[in-house]
Amino acid sequence: MLTRRNWVLRLSIILNIAVLLYVGTHIASKNGGVDFIEELQASGRNLASIDISQLPLEPASSGGNSAVAAPKFVVIDNTDKIAVATSQADTESKESPTLVPASSSVISTKKPTKPSSSAATSEQSVVMDLRDQKVSQPVQEALQSENVTLRKLEDVVKCHDRNTDPRTAQRSDFWVLYNYIPASRKFRCHETVTYTTHADYTFLDNLAPLLERWQGPVSLAIHAPGTDFAPTLEAIRYARDCLSPLVSEYVTFHVFFGTRHVPKQVPAASSVIGEAANCSLRAPWINVTAASLYKTKAKILYPVNIGRNIARESATTHFILPSDIELYPSPGLIQNFLDMVRRQDPPLLHPNPKVFPLPIFELEKGVELPPNKTQLVAMLKNGTAIPFHKKLCPGCHNIPKSKEWMAANETTGIHVFHIGKRTGYFIHWEPIFIGTHKDPLYDERLSWEGKSDKMTQGYALCVLDYEFHILDNAFLVHKPGIKTMKKDPQRAMLAGKTNALIKKVIFPELKVLYGTRKGCAV
Repeated sequence: MLTRRNWVLRLSIILNIAVLLYVGTHIASKNGGVDFIEELQASGRNLASIDISQLPLEPASSGGNSAVAAPKFVVIDNTDKIAVATSQADTESKESPTLVPASSSVISTKKPTKPSSSAATSEQSVVMDLRDQKVSQPVQEALQSENVTLRKLEDVVKCHDRNTDPRTAQRSDFWVLYNYIPASRKFRCHETVTYTTHADYTFLDNLAPLLERWQGPVSLAIHAPGTDFAPTLEAIRYARDCLSPLVSEYVTFHVFFGTRHVPKQVPAASSVIGEAANCSLRAPWINVTAASLYKTKAKILYPVNIGRNIARESATTHFILPSDIELYPSPGLIQNFLDMVRRQDPPLLHPNPKVFPLPIFELEKGVELPPNKTQLVAMLKNGTAIPFHKKLCPGCHNIPKSKEWMAANETTGIHVFHIGKRTGYFIHWEPIFIGTHKDPLYDERLSWEGKSDKMTQGYALCVLDYEFHILDNAFLVHKPGIKTMKKDPQRAMLAGKTNALIKKVIFPELKVLYGTRKGCAV
């Protein structure tokens, strides 16, 4: 009896296997394209990487027509970056479905029943025939171009995403509220460039013109000791709610103050942004003089390099532009710079470490900011613009080949115009440049009042044999108003003390840490 049952069980298993093999073969012959796409989806490949010619197709119909039917797909996109392709497709075929190409696309054989994340709520599902040349070819090209562009940039940059969680920590003799008020928009490390800067709350009026031209993330460290802390929070709230929607979208605020100047209360960030500002009132920084600040009354020197380093180290992107908040970049700088990085032009293949200095200019008060190099050069010719600090310290910011740079016509995009060094006539050059997190930081013992605050970093760059890749069509302009020399005995005294500190303490340390190189000086 047991033997008979065993044989029956074995026979049943064999029959089941045979039936499954038959059904599987039949389904595979009918839906090869669908299975193939599901396999692609499982493996994580996107639309831009699909070779259409390799897709399995449905067999010809029994009616004798030799034409092979093309498979149908559902394309799910998560962004609306290439709206132009959509309008082109709509123009060419009114009956064609609308497709919004994206930087990354997922292929599915059916519509998702539930979004996988909050970002998925903006995804659009359409069914399109990849062989419909009128509609799909320009869309395919746009999709492939966008995907290949981002993928190649990610391969070139090879960075790691950084943590953006708020935290409180000590830095030297300061308390720092890192990522205290974060920006609403997040970026991967390779996707953009972060403008990193520092200020007290009286400089926040610069955020609107800065962001209008920059259109990217800003990491801002604000010095707010003692009773300056409360108006600083009011100013942050006002800037986010009343200045421009770009502020809350792009700017991450870090706040710092000395350990001997801790404010009486530090509220949770949620309570700061949870209460809306009254935009009918004037901005908190209007008519506030430096003399009225707690910092001035307490005789605190402005810790410029503490702020610079906090903002720099908190930036989430690989490329950063450490700058001063009153310096506004030329429009389109981020995209044009990343296009250059993606191209990997020959100068970028040099083995030396490199940074990308931006020529800086001052403008007369009341003039409009130049939208491009052509307009800037016209302003230089009529005298409404001058090289930065021409009347204060010409050698500090004058770039190598500056005359040739101004004489060169503007071209499309950004390229390396000249590779300079911080030697010879430019031995005391203090460039502001696009760099990375690998570049030397600023010495935090130096203050703004004592001057020479970037000289020690410049020496380190020189000794490390950095190349300074000056860009042809990119520049910075200072907030309108040309600076002139003014006598300041107090600051002159502090500058003397700073020079002594650099010469006797910091410079010997730099020689031990970085070594020496002929032609390099602080």
